[in-house]
Amino acid sequence: MSYPNGSGAKFAWQLHSSILSDKKRGIVRMNYFKGRHFQQDIIIVAVGYYFRFSLSYRDIVELLRDRGVSVHHTTVMRWVHHYGPIFKALWRQHQTSHTKSWRIDETYINVKGHWTYLYRAIDSNGLTLDFELRKHRDYAAAYHFLKRLLTTNGRPDRLVTDQYRATLKAVKYLMKQDYLSKSAHQCSKYRNNLIEQDHRFIKRHRVRSASFQSIRTASATLSGIEVIHALRKKTRRELSLIGFSAVDELKAMVPA
Repeated sequence: MSYPNGSGAKFAWQLHSSILSDKKRGIVRMNYFKGRHFQQDIIIVAVGYYFRFSLSYRDIVELLRDRGVSVHHTTVMRWVHHYGPIFKALWRQHQTSHTKSWRIDETYINVKGHWTYLYRAIDSNGLTLDFELRKHRDYAAAYHFLKRLLTTNGRPDRLVTDQYRATLKAVKYLMKQDYLSKSAHQCSKYRNNLIEQDHRFIKRHRVRSASFQSIRTASATLSGIEVIHALRKKTRRELSLIGFSAVDELKAMVPA
């Protein structure tokens, strides 16, 4: 499998595979916060706020200072870049059941003045299935994203995509490979409105936050943002009376 140059996609996928392998063997995972100067709770609060709200690193520093914690904004930045892929891998481990009707689409992400492409998949209830930042919007990117999605989540009864030629080519090839042979494929701009609307949270989150300087840091940061968005949608879907807390959700995913 190919990965975008310099992105955190390969690391996130290897970490995800390692977690699943250890889970099958009954092995307790390592402490992801071992050796850190700050306590685990402080780090989770910092990255949880950053992933949930449209805040800058300096905004997070100010919030922590009000709570008696002094930290530099570059430290918060390093936490975000380090723990984004880790929380993505842990989120994959905790994913629950989903419907068999999927929507696939991609949205534009600006990285240092150049457009990159965030491939995303949700089910008919709007719950996130998977996501991946790619350097190019082409057949290879669409094929690898779809193949990994199918390998991880099984086969859908219905797959809805837009009419972009590279995506259609990838779907047709996967049908020939028997990955989608029993799935109904619908190609419609209007039937994909659900995921088009879902892109808004990701776009809105970047309004005040610092711009991305590399595809690696963009991939890592977007991993955390997408995970929080996925967890929030799941909580709303379950009509939880407690409400949503990004920090509590992240803490719940970390092995004891």
